[in-house]
Amino acid sequence: MKLDWSTDRRSLLKAGGALFAGLAARPHFAWAADGDTLRLRATADLQVLDPKGIIGELDDIIPRCTQVTLVRLGDMRDGNQITPYAAKVFEWKDPKTIAFTLHDDLTWNNGFGPVTAEDVKFSFERIKGSDSAWAYQFEKLDNVEVIDQHSGLIHLTEPFKPFVYISLPYYGGHIVCKAAVEKAGGSYTTQIAAECGPFLLDKWEQNQKVTLVANPDWKGEKPAFSKVEYFIVTDDQAALLAYEAKSFDYTRVAQSSAKQLKADLPADSKLIEAQSTRYVWLTINMNAEKLKDPRVRQAIQYAYDGDAVLQGAYDGLTTRSTGVVQAGSKFSRAANKIASRDIEKAKALLAEAGVSSLELNLYCLTDSVSQSTAQIIQSSLAEAGITVNIQPTEDAAYWALGDKTQGDGYKNIELVLMDFAGGIDPTENLVWFRPDQIGVYNWSFFDSKEFEDLYQKGLIEQDDAKRKEIFNKMEDLMEDSGGFIFVCFRPFLAIYRSDIKPVILADGHPDPTQFTKA
Repeated sequence: MKLDWSTDRRSLLKAGGALFAGLAARPHFAWAADGDTLRLRATADLQVLDPKGIIGELDDIIPRCTQVTLVRLGDMRDGNQITPYAAKVFEWKDPKTIAFTLHDDLTWNNGFGPVTAEDVKFSFERIKGSDSAWAYQFEKLDNVEVIDQHSGLIHLTEPFKPFVYISLPYYGGHIVCKAAVEKAGGSYTTQIAAECGPFLLDKWEQNQKVTLVANPDWKGEKPAFSKVEYFIVTDDQAALLAYEAKSFDYTRVAQSSAKQLKADLPADSKLIEAQSTRYVWLTINMNAEKLKDPRVRQAIQYAYDGDAVLQGAYDGLTTRSTGVVQAGSKFSRAANKIASRDIEKAKALLAEAGVSSLELNLYCLTDSVSQSTAQIIQSSLAEAGITVNIQPTEDAAYWALGDKTQGDGYKNIELVLMDFAGGIDPTENLVWFRPDQIGVYNWSFFDSKEFEDLYQKGLIEQDDAKRKEIFNKMEDLMEDSGGFIFVCFRPFLAIYRSDIKPVILADGHPDPTQFTKA
């Protein structure tokens, strides 16, 4: 059966009128354009704003607005350039030492005084060696030495140049106020202990809207907008309708909208098409009872129809990935070991394993691309005699699936369609499949000492050719385990008003502090 996933945008506007009318009636949508307010769309609500516990999209974006980092990244389309930010001085003294001096006019709100080198030390060292998902960012950190109120030295245990990309510009690199966090009990969730960035968190309307306002005490470069409003719209098509009704100024859009948007772009709008670092894979849980036999896992790998997924869910806008290292980079693997589909091989492996009438649950997010992908996987595995039950799951519940702190359920999930916002260095993408990530983000129960040893070598190796060999071998091990099917790197597609200039970071998230007026 041929699946037609294309959508006519103008027909959708008409057919989706009832749905959009409901959205429009919600009080958090504003219709009148305001040149001093930047209106953006988020796909899910915030969860944890403490950099130590960041989980999702807004969790990453809001601290970028309300906190500072020593350095920051520029637009991914301009090569992810690193520039000093909170640090007016930032330099490598030797391969294991970075010197920094903070701007002396950075201040915390709520009466907590100036931002200090002691805050930097506290921010980094509280994550190093902790149970935070971002502890890997500081794995090569020895300590932060405080020289005076605004100056310090970052000491690494080994030479590690990617430190400035992996550790400092985002996630764990957001600086928090030591006194405020300690007063809050050592961590916080949605109530920020103290803010010092260009914006302050003004209002949070759960599952609807987040409002940020300009920080009157900010002495750095003034942001182009005095207010940022984030509207939470989970559905891509509903978001596009809202954009066309001028409800916001920027949104990511579904790949299925690409052809229609390029043929008939809304007035006063521009389209961004870029290579994304967001990688997609199918997790096959080796610990689940039905999937413990490697022949069963390999049968799933052979039954998977990658071409159908690329055409049906991604409209042919991307290619099959060969691992979790970004396609086209100097470190990417040449090909998958199981590069093409073989239904007969899949059936033979199941027969050899003595398995018939295999039925599995596939968990996925509720967005249109994930749902389309899951349906094609369901159809392709059915041809090998495998029944797949799709379990659409909302964001918060989805990310709890493989979390060992939520009970023993993580041990028994079977198939999960996953995607992560990737990093610039390959180690940022490979880190999640280490043994210590089982019950965190390694939902395949992939437990390889060789993989861990290679990861450690890849961190400190300076020769790019040798690093490529290391990373490719790691991806070989992942595929050989039967715990993974590499799907693709999602193409990045977004639409925005012609009178603004967006800045998109390597993880695909916009940086409102760097948006300007065109």
